[in-house]
Amino acid sequence: MQDQVEHSYQHDIVGDDIHSIRKVIEPHRDDADHAIKYILIGIAAVFLLVMLIMPLTVVLINALRDGWQAYKEAVMDEYTVRALQLTLFATVCAVAVNTIFGVFASYLLSKFYFRGRQVLASLIDIPFSISPVIAGLIFILTFGNIGWMGDFLKAHDIKIVFAVPGVILATIFVTFPFVFRELFPVMNAQGKDEEEAAALMGAGGLMIFRRITFPHIKWALVYGVVLCTARAMGEFGAVSVISGHLRGKTNTLPLHVEILYNEFNTTAAFAVSSILVIMAVVILIIRSFIERKRKI
Repeated sequence: MQDQVEHSYQHDIVGDDIHSIRKVIEPHRDDADHAIKYILIGIAAVFLLVMLIMPLTVVLINALRDGWQAYKEAVMDEYTVRALQLTLFATVCAVAVNTIFGVFASYLLSKFYFRGRQVLASLIDIPFSISPVIAGLIFILTFGNIGWMGDFLKAHDIKIVFAVPGVILATIFVTFPFVFRELFPVMNAQGKDEEEAAALMGAGGLMIFRRITFPHIKWALVYGVVLCTARAMGEFGAVSVISGHLRGKTNTLPLHVEILYNEFNTTAAFAVSSILVIMAVVILIIRSFIERKRKI
């Protein structure tokens, strides 16, 4: 009888072993929870269908509405090819500049502490808070004929506004923070203990970066480059203001789509838009692959 009382007492305190552990680790199941879950899933699915899948499907359907031959002619048009070349060229320039800047800036702000460090980090984020249209206007007021540097540029026969350099500058500006914002948190979390230890052992700066810093940030760097590329290819506002819409000279793909649509050449407009859609899908696949690698 005494043994039964002691067993019951221990049972009340400790529980019944497996069943007690199961109560702790198993999620709470309730019909109401299931209903909320499926409602949220349904809302998300409907939102993605209406806002993402349907528009992309409409673009592809309208692009092929007049047949493959019409689609091919629109895509292989001289102005379309030149717009694509300028888009890729501006994207490559913007990604190269912002990658170099992002690596140096994130290394500076994460490994060194100085007065004005937070101010510098905030200045890098300015393109996130300024409308791209305003950014284009700023470049016109700076580098245009009536801008601050207008006389100097005219005297040296340098043309930025309504020319390819202006398109590149605008693209660089709107994609300025992307690589930095991916690298800075990673470098900041890494700290600088390993770099300092390597320096005390006689390693040079380049070797420290290549052997210690870069392995920690490589996937964040690639992810930042992918985001910067996606943003650069789709930029419209700043480029639209500073380019002048010169067909075959300063038109990027988004601007060329606008011109075709304004001319009521909807089939060609959707055909050219499909190029941007395909490029976006490719970037999305690369982004998903990089995210999977970062979690490993």
